[in-house]
Amino acid sequence: MKTANFFHAALKIQAFYCAEDVQKIGSYLLQKISVQPGSTGYKKNLLRHYQYNMKLIFSILLFLIVGFIPEFSMGNDDHEKFVYTGFTGSNLTLDGAARITSTGLIELTNDTARIKGHAFYPFKLRFRQSPNGTVQSFSLSFVFGILSSFGDIRGHGFAFFVAPSNDFTDAFPIQFLGLLNSTNNGSLSNHIFAVEFDTIQNTEFGDIDNNHVGIDINSLNSLKSYSAGFYNDKNGTSFTNVSLIGSGPIQAWVEYNGNTMQIDVTIAPLAQEKPVRPLLSLTNNLSSILTEEAYIGFSSSTGLTTGHHCILGWSFGMNSPAPVIDSTKLPKLPNLGPRSPSKLLEIILPITSALFILVIGIAIVILVRRHMRYKEVREDWEVEYGPHRFTYKDLFHATKGFSSKHLIGVGGFGRVYKGVLPKSKAEVAVKRVSYNSKQGVQQFTAEVVSMGHLQHNNVVKLHGYCRRKGEFLLVYDYMANGSLEKYLYSEQGMTTLDWGQRFKIIKDIASGLLYLHEEWDKVVIHRDVKPNNILLDEGMNGRLGDFGLARMYDHGTDPQTTHVVGTIGYLAPELVHRGKASTLTDVFAFGVFILEVTCGKKPVSEDTQANQLMLVDWVIHNWREESLLDTVDINLQGKYDIDQACLALKLGLLCSHPFPGSRPNMRQILQYLEGDVPMPELQPEHFRFHMLALMQSEGNLNPSTISLYPSPMMAEFGSISFSLDGR
Repeated sequence: MKTANFFHAALKIQAFYCAEDVQKIGSYLLQKISVQPGSTGYKKNLLRHYQYNMKLIFSILLFLIVGFIPEFSMGNDDHEKFVYTGFTGSNLTLDGAARITSTGLIELTNDTARIKGHAFYPFKLRFRQSPNGTVQSFSLSFVFGILSSFGDIRGHGFAFFVAPSNDFTDAFPIQFLGLLNSTNNGSLSNHIFAVEFDTIQNTEFGDIDNNHVGIDINSLNSLKSYSAGFYNDKNGTSFTNVSLIGSGPIQAWVEYNGNTMQIDVTIAPLAQEKPVRPLLSLTNNLSSILTEEAYIGFSSSTGLTTGHHCILGWSFGMNSPAPVIDSTKLPKLPNLGPRSPSKLLEIILPITSALFILVIGIAIVILVRRHMRYKEVREDWEVEYGPHRFTYKDLFHATKGFSSKHLIGVGGFGRVYKGVLPKSKAEVAVKRVSYNSKQGVQQFTAEVVSMGHLQHNNVVKLHGYCRRKGEFLLVYDYMANGSLEKYLYSEQGMTTLDWGQRFKIIKDIASGLLYLHEEWDKVVIHRDVKPNNILLDEGMNGRLGDFGLARMYDHGTDPQTTHVVGTIGYLAPELVHRGKASTLTDVFAFGVFILEVTCGKKPVSEDTQANQLMLVDWVIHNWREESLLDTVDINLQGKYDIDQACLALKLGLLCSHPFPGSRPNMRQILQYLEGDVPMPELQPEHFRFHMLALMQSEGNLNPSTISLYPSPMMAEFGSISFSLDGR
């Protein structure tokens, strides 16, 4: 026990005593022994036994520890403390760019870009006595300086930290200060408490400015921060700003009260006393943040701009105030000074010039591309059509750049896209129609604008147009249920129309055609009546759409002869023969349309021997054989009105009569459908010619030009144009 007492006494001797003080040690031991109870003889014998040996032991012990450890108390962990006044010969752990200079200060970073440096106290400290215990009070103070070789051009800052590990391999430099990275910033698993001294404003972390102090927990988004400075009066009301860069040595104090859970951060120039009022105060329970044991140290980094982050002195106390740092023993900050202006300009000017040229070039490219993207064709004669013209920019944005995701139909003349107009938010369908000929552009535009005045429940509204080089863009109402064709030739999962819906659609289109032919200001010939151009609104009402091929003329005049356009199977013989469209050519197409809706078959098809079959010829054949109802669409499964079906089939044959003089007009057709007027009986002599033979007679139509339709498309405004031989 006596030996233990001696060693315990020896270990409490201060570490910075010199070897010549051994005699004082002996006196100290004599004092310790003299106070022990017992006889005088016991003391004398004990002294003789230990006197020489103890002097030798303590001399060796003192020489081993002198100069190698800072002044520190080896009491229990609850009261651990240390102080460094310079770091020459210290046993701190350094990594990255950190080093101890010849003058004894820690230099965490230097003038190298994108580096990081760390300095750690070599051992973990016990911040709480048990895993579930509360964090003990602690206090630290350190003196630092931040220097720049480039004057006011500043790099990133540094931070004091408490962390469970001293491995920061995955941490990023630049704005992450060598502490965290873009993945773990803000993660609760970090268990990091830090005080940052930041000299660049990073908006991603919500920094208040480029010269601030902040309290960070698990994240570089500070819980609390304030511009660097101190309160220089006893009342704590007068504030003085301090530049973290180039202001000489600055002392910082960081204190945590384990009872009140208050964190205080204070800074002041080294020559100043510790201010009464802290710069930052925050109440936060670190017991949920810090691990039982943790490392403490400093971390710093640089980015494209650099700086020297230096630590001159450091003290720490657990459950006690941090020891006072003797400023007279601290190393001096080096005098870097700014680089000469010429060297600075040599670096910055070429970079700035290159960036300026690059930015200007990019801006020019963007402006040119934007101009070309939205470029339109406008001529003087279009001024009067202004209200009916859309800007290409609006249509481009409405269709998301004519994205394939908005494509709802493809036809021979172009593609159709769904769009939402930017200003009105109205849903529209935009058809891009190829138009390479310069002839007739003005007439076509005038007719498009005129047809924009059409107002009928069974006609799709044409809102207007836009014209670019080589194409027209026509803007229609958007019909939610798409085209009739996809219902007739049921796509997978599509419900087949029942008979009532089909008959209603036939009457709807008849009403729409009557309006175009007789009830509007001018006569409008649609020229492309077919299921693909019949659109269905939300109530499954039929509407006649796609006026891309339509032509108009005044009532009481004859239409002009034009080149043949339309779709094979719906073209009247006289249109193929003479190229003259009229209201009766629309009637012919409507008759084929009635048969197609009733029979569920396309106008032109092939048999197994690749022979062309015409729907009209097939229905005529069954009518002659008195088996007309055998042509009704089998998908109806016999669920239809027999009288209506017979009426539709016979009316379809009458309308598709090869001779225009034998066809009814649209007013008569609608009267037959409504039952207002009985339809005349069909006579065998009316159908002495097969339609296919009639169309091929006199070389007017080469059989090779008759081809099958493409498979049904989910198109709303698709149309196909054919060039026919022998016009």
